[in-house]
Order: sequence, then structure tokens, then C-alpha cells
Amino acid sequence: MTMGLNLPKEILEAQTEALKPENLSAEDVGGMLRKDLLKEKLKPQYLIHSGSDKMYQDLKQLYWWPNMKANVATYVSMCLTCSKVKAENQKPSGLLVQPEIPEWKWEKITMDFITKLPKTTNGYDTIWVIVLQNMLTS
Repeated sequence: MTMGLNLPKEILEAQTEALKPENLSAEDVGGMLRKDLLKEKLKPQYLIHSGSDKMYQDLKQLYWWPNMKANVATYVSMCLTCSKVKAENQKPSGLLVQPEIPEWKWEKITMDFITKLPKTTNGYDTIWVIVLQNMLTS
């Protein structure tokens, strides 16, 4: 096989010819391939639905496409099994307690002390805090 000096020109012509509209199909092959890869990664034979981060890390070792991480996250968010087995990261919330409604304004007064402050010129280092909360209008 001999290579001529015009090989770069021939490659460019072949690339240009391949990109002509009549030589391209109407289907986005890359998109179909992406979906197939995502489906294959979540097939039941693996039995592991470990979430979008793990799936992205596994896929990026072998494949790449623009906006890949967002595509994987979107695909995994639509997977029913992944959403069912997703670990809950928050503590369960406690029971909500309804506060008592006062019968008259300023019925409840709260007091506290703030201590160990820098001493004033008079030698005080504590503040007495009184909180008046009008539960009828707040």
C-alpha cells in the first residue's frame, strides 16, 4: 500500500462528503447509542441501582459524550427502581407540636441571662433578656 502526498486532502474530502445532509440519516445515532448504554448499565442482570454518580463514574471510564453527567442524572431520576432503593440521608422529622394559643396578649413572657460578656465600666458581665411575644397578632 502506498501513501500519496495528497492523503490529508483525501481525508478532508471524505469527511466533507460524509457530513453532507443527503449522507446523514434523520435519526441521531449518538442519542440512540446513549440511551442503549444507559439501559444496559441499569439492566436487571447487574441488580445494583447505585445512583447517578456511580453510574456516571462507571460510564465515563469507557465512554464520553457532551452533557453526559446531566444525561445520566436525568435517566437515573426516571428509573423507578433507583428511586425506590435510594438511601434516605435525612433523619426522620419529629412530631410537630401545636403551641398553646394564649387568651390574652403578653400572656407568655420568656426570660434568660446572657453571661460571661466582656465587663462594662461598671463591672457587669451579664445581660437579662426578656422576650415578650404577642402570639395573638404574630
